[in-house]
Amino acid sequence: MLVDTHCHLVDEYVNPDDVPGIISRARDAGVGCMILPCADPADPPKVLELCDKYDNLFCTVGIHPQFAGAAIPNYEQYLSHPRVIGIGEIGLDYYYNKETKTVQIELFRAQLDIAAKNKLPVAIHSRDAEEDTAEILKEYCKNPGQRDIPGVMHCYTGSWEMAKKMLDLGFYFSTTGIITFKNADAVRDVFKRIPIGRILTETDSPFCTPVPYRGKPCEPFMVTEVASMLAAIHNVSLSELENILLENTKRLYPKINMLSF
Repeated sequence: MLVDTHCHLVDEYVNPDDVPGIISRARDAGVGCMILPCADPADPPKVLELCDKYDNLFCTVGIHPQFAGAAIPNYEQYLSHPRVIGIGEIGLDYYYNKETKTVQIELFRAQLDIAAKNKLPVAIHSRDAEEDTAEILKEYCKNPGQRDIPGVMHCYTGSWEMAKKMLDLGFYFSTTGIITFKNADAVRDVFKRIPIGRILTETDSPFCTPVPYRGKPCEPFMVTEVASMLAAIHNVSLSELENILLENTKRLYPKINMLSF
């Protein structure tokens, strides 16, 4: 069974009427579990409505850095829900929004505080912000062996130097269809060096469509292409990798272990 650890099914680019078909195609492709991140402050009720409808959907709640400056919703009303397994998608993005750096950092810290208080893992978005991301997360991982705040570097395309820092803090790394791109040799090299026990797969759908589906909206069923590339990189069979990825996902998100899907 494959897992898509990060797919946006509640998004302005996704037609709600298409969601049943998207989920059905994923099941048919052997994608047995999907994790839906929240990004917009208005996302949680809509995401949880989907999770309550489909037994193989889980979610993380959080605010993407593009919404820095927005009020943080009352997370407490969501965190006890059995399908809420972490805090995300949170982090820093200086690629488009460097002028909001100060408020991004404030939002990031506030959400990390919530994760620490509730002992929940985090899904981290970091773009053109490696140094600040690493320094801030280091503050919340004072005892790396105890994994104070375990987490995943979502859609990781960063440097090996950054990867080493985050490995030392106990983080996982998730890759998308980007790893299948012709010009993604650097990404493939980093994921070859990351221990296979620290790797996850995602689509980040409807974005990051993998080869051979370029030009089409990305869907969770396409995570099969991501997994196939990782299996080739690490020289293991796809079936062996599927088992490893599932165990990695369960270690990162322990609440999944309490549920059957």
